[in-house]
Amino acid sequence: MKILLAEYAVGVGMGGTFLIEGRAMLQTIAGSFIKLGHDVVYPTAGTTFANGTPVESNEDNFETVLEREAQNCDAGLVIAPDELLFDLTSLIENNTLNLGCTPESAALCADKVRCTEVLNSTGIPVPQIVDQPQGGRYVIKPRYGCASEDTRICTNFTQREGFIATEYIEGEHLSISLISGENPLPLTVNKQIIDIHPENENSDISYNGNLTPYKTARQNELYDTAIAATDALSCRGYVGVDIVLADKPYVVDVNPRPTTSLFSISKVMKQEIADLLLKNQLGGLPDSVEINGECMFTKEDLK
Repeated sequence: MKILLAEYAVGVGMGGTFLIEGRAMLQTIAGSFIKLGHDVVYPTAGTTFANGTPVESNEDNFETVLEREAQNCDAGLVIAPDELLFDLTSLIENNTLNLGCTPESAALCADKVRCTEVLNSTGIPVPQIVDQPQGGRYVIKPRYGCASEDTRICTNFTQREGFIATEYIEGEHLSISLISGENPLPLTVNKQIIDIHPENENSDISYNGNLTPYKTARQNELYDTAIAATDALSCRGYVGVDIVLADKPYVVDVNPRPTTSLFSISKVMKQEIADLLLKNQLGGLPDSVEINGECMFTKEDLK
């Protein structure tokens, strides 16, 4: 099959951590498809890999290139900031087999307010959104955004357009990676390496890597929560569910796309992620995956 893999940071030439993480995700997924004998094409503003076919793109023509290449491919997958996923995934879904979430599900996950409301209404534990400080600590983050971008902990705040405030939950910062759809398939629990200083009155939160797998006696509880969350949001394909594990697993974020955790998962999972993505759409998805060993990385390692 001919597969289109479109990673936004690589395709438009973003810099910094976005490009570092995007390049790692794209190379991991592309390598998996190529290992299985598929042809891979990917839009790029300059970054290239040893295998696969690069297609020149930039910020101005990325959507045009995406639509054109999708028409010539058997399947496609977009990795992009959550707020862009609806438009970009629509181009894939309208022109070829979409291996990721539907545009509607991606849009729902991207909106932190709507996502929280849906999860809350189905009884899934989430940090509650607050309108004004009432004592304690709070997390301030963009209503639309990805990863830990512009996220901080504070004891006092004023409402800002485009941002929301939630209660701060003390606990372990984990992510659950799974293939979602009619037959959800948990992959791993990952321990997130988070730079955070909650004792400060005002402290940034930043993601710096993870350990895969993270062994915990509460694995089944975590998997059940992640599956319930992705079901409630009608997710499909690879999804990363960020959780703070306290008295309960609190769902902090649902990422309706491949996440950086794939870099470490690919090192310890016997199955190929490409095979799982295809089988999730075409049939034959296994009941479980085999994990051997462990892998830890930081953003510095991805450079």
